[in-house]
Parts: sequence; C-alpha cells; structure tokens
Amino acid sequence: MKIAKLALAAVALAATPVVAHAQDVGATVYGNDGQPIGTVESNDGTTAVIKVGEFTAPLPLNIFGQGENGPTLNATRDAVYAQLKAADEQAKAAAAEAQAKAAAEMAAKVDAALVAGAAVLSADAQPAGVVATIDNEMDAVVVEREGGVVTLKREHFAVDANGALMALFTVAQLDGATVAIPEGAEIATSAE
Repeated sequence: MKIAKLALAAVALAATPVVAHAQDVGATVYGNDGQPIGTVESNDGTTAVIKVGEFTAPLPLNIFGQGENGPTLNATRDAVYAQLKAADEQAKAAAAEAQAKAAAEMAAKVDAALVAGAAVLSADAQPAGVVATIDNEMDAVVVEREGGVVTLKREHFAVDANGALMALFTVAQLDGATVAIPEGAEIATSAE
C-alpha cells in the first residue's frame, strides 16, 4: 500500500512540473521527435501561445507533456507548422473573399447611385456638385460644381452609410481640380 501511495505521489509531482514548465514564457517546446517546435510567447494560466516560425498558436496547457528537455507536444514541428500555415492561408482566403464581396457590393451601390443628376458629396461630407454626364466608354464622370466642372473616374466614387453618392476627395481637393466653364459654354449631358 505504501508503494502505491509513493507511486501516486511521484505521478502527482511529475505532473505538476509539466503545467508549470509549459507556462514559462520563453520555454522551448519540443515535438515527439525530440526536436524544437517553438517557443512559449505568453500564458494566461489556461492557454500558452507558442511561436512556430512566423506563426503563433494558442494551445491549452493540458495538451503539453514533459520530456527530457522540457515541455512537449505529441507532434513534430513540421506537422504543427503545416497546420498553422494551412490555417493562415485559409484565413487569408476568407478575408480576400470577404473583401471582394464587400467591393462588389459597394460597386453595385455606386452603379445604382451614379446617374446623371445625382447629388454628390465630398469625402468630408460637403455638397460637391451634381453628376452632369457619365461616359462609360471613357470612364469619365463629369460633376458640375459651383464655378466649373471636375472630371472623375467611376472608381473615385463610393456610397456613404446613408446611401448618398460620395466622391472620394475632399472639397478642397475637388476645388483644386475644378475647371472653370467659359461664359456661354454648356455642359453636354449624358442624354445629349
């Protein structure tokens, strides 16, 4: 019976350093092949963040073992790195997909709002003029402003949170690009 108690105490003592050692920031974590996997960057008491190459991985402390050199994981560095790289690539692809979807949605909103006669706001939310003409072939949108016109491209427009057409320039920038209309000249509209 005493041997069983001693064995149980030895197991308890052996288990304690695993968690304590795995919590040490800066500790090297080894794989099941005895090779280093990465380094502990941080620990919040339940999760250790391990740096493996350019990636970090939050891992629960209860998955760490204890080897001759320190904390271990039941995997090789190559396997852990491959999983982290795959997860990173998947996250990047999802982000790119979300960005493309948002851009397509914005383009559709701009297409709906960008019509002759539409009021245009500046990027600093000031009245900037009215769409006079749209030449899709030349990708030119002429905005009639007080004191002249400014020609922009379709990509220079967005729709604000209220659905208003907005040029992606401030009033000051638009003022600097505005060309005066000679007296008596008329702006050809899209319908002309």
